[in-house]
Amino acid sequence: MVDHASGIPAYRQVAADLRDQITRGDLPPGARIPSEHQLAERHHVSRPTVREAIALLRAEGLVVAERGRGVFVRSQRTVQRLARNRLSRAARQRDEGAFKGDAAAGGWTPSTTVKVYFESADPATATLLDVDEGTEVCVRDRVMRADGIPVQLATSRLPRDITRDTAIEQTDTGPGGLYARLEDAEHTLDHFVETVSARMATHVEQAALQLPEGTPVIALTRVAYDTDGRALEVNAITMSADRYELVYELPAD
Repeated sequence: MVDHASGIPAYRQVAADLRDQITRGDLPPGARIPSEHQLAERHHVSRPTVREAIALLRAEGLVVAERGRGVFVRSQRTVQRLARNRLSRAARQRDEGAFKGDAAAGGWTPSTTVKVYFESADPATATLLDVDEGTEVCVRDRVMRADGIPVQLATSRLPRDITRDTAIEQTDTGPGGLYARLEDAEHTLDHFVETVSARMATHVEQAALQLPEGTPVIALTRVAYDTDGRALEVNAITMSADRYELVYELPAD
């Protein structure tokens, strides 16, 4: 019950009680929290006060509202992005590279939705790929899910002269993925350069990743180079910051 003499706003007290239940596991991930009416009666507050409490928990990423169903506790599990060896040739040969390996290592079931289309390289893409602006590129647009939850968006762009008549232009690139198909086409990969930043999600990203309002994202741009120093791919990756951990193991010598 809310203590009106405490000086703490009633909605914050209601939110604190629900937060404690979530932390203790009394309300586990996926659980539906009590209705507005039930919470209002339990705490002797108005329903607008309950709505303020729920809005606070949504902003904290603890709960999510589903239209027509209610408000549910969000899973706090994260996908660990293990930097070392995740793009290695050995991982590709085991068909465990990149997202698929990251998700599986954490006990998640990975799945990906893919769209393939073609466009002209814009100035930013042309610069990263070191091609002329307007050069035709193959675009692979993916939504990655862990246990059905969207956690990552990735858009790869490759010069069309590399991808034409290869499985890279198919939604299913086969075992080992895109990088294995590049090497099948005699583009031997040498190294990758990744640039990582954090920012607020766009409205499109917020909808695609099903993010509560105010949730930031991790933005990563990766460029893949072959042994001749040619840029083969630029991949713009967006990860939900509350569902991802970036883990790096760095040598000391």
